[in-house]
Amino acid sequence: MTDTAFEAAGLGKRFGRRGGWALRDCALRLPAGRVCALVGPNGAGKSTLLALAAGLLAPTEGRVTVLGTAPAAARARVGYVAQDKPLHPQLTIADTLRMGAGLNPGHWDAATAERVVAAGDLDPKAKVRSLSGGQRTRVALALALGKRPGLLLLDEPMADLDPLARHDLMGTLMAQAAQYGTTIVMSSHVVAELEDSCDHLLLLGGGRVRLAGEIDDLLAAHARVAVPAGTDLAPHTVVESRTTGRQLTALLRPASPLPSDWRATTPSLEELVLFHLRNPDAPALTPAHEEAAA
Repeated sequence: MTDTAFEAAGLGKRFGRRGGWALRDCALRLPAGRVCALVGPNGAGKSTLLALAAGLLAPTEGRVTVLGTAPAAARARVGYVAQDKPLHPQLTIADTLRMGAGLNPGHWDAATAERVVAAGDLDPKAKVRSLSGGQRTRVALALALGKRPGLLLLDEPMADLDPLARHDLMGTLMAQAAQYGTTIVMSSHVVAELEDSCDHLLLLGGGRVRLAGEIDDLLAAHARVAVPAGTDLAPHTVVESRTTGRQLTALLRPASPLPSDWRATTPSLEELVLFHLRNPDAPALTPAHEEAAA
């Protein structure tokens, strides 16, 4: 057992000798047992990071460890659902689950896999090729959860689900995390749907880690302020500021207690992410940067 589910140092991935860097100089540590929201714009490197953690890609530089060992060595304890939910189209759902049991001897949880499928009112005799996108997602999640993984990696798992199915499957994932201590990393563009479920945040931008840490700690480290236009915001770190008429609105990382006459509130997770995404040059905030500052 390890208290770290996923760790990277100087991690970089470039595709082709002349290709651009999908990830560069990434340092992060995800404690075991967390439910982590992985967010960022298209092209930020989210899918690449998940594939590196799953052992499907090798890093160009740096190192990555999963559950205390190399990703390839940890593969039996890692569940991974890619964006396109690759499944064998000619197999039935029942055949697919039997395949999962055969590929994971000794630690296959048939009851969990079958429960995930049954919750979607799916016919076990139906072939995968006849399923809708949302139904394929449910079968892919059944395979991943049936493996009873220590680390579950989900790349945009809810993108093709209706709101009710999203709520149902999110509940299934949270129950898995609570019952077995599964660490879950879930990428999504819909930050609001992650806010009530996730306790850790990893924000990527431009192939680099911009924010990383416990969500409560990251929110507490920022303040959304509204002050008269022209107010000097020094010495506080300004993530982004905007002036509308006579008012200046900004997201700050306070360097000291804020003046009592400033209107200050704690941002929501969605506001925190949006402010940082709108200003790619904002200083990063990660455990590595905190250690360097200390």
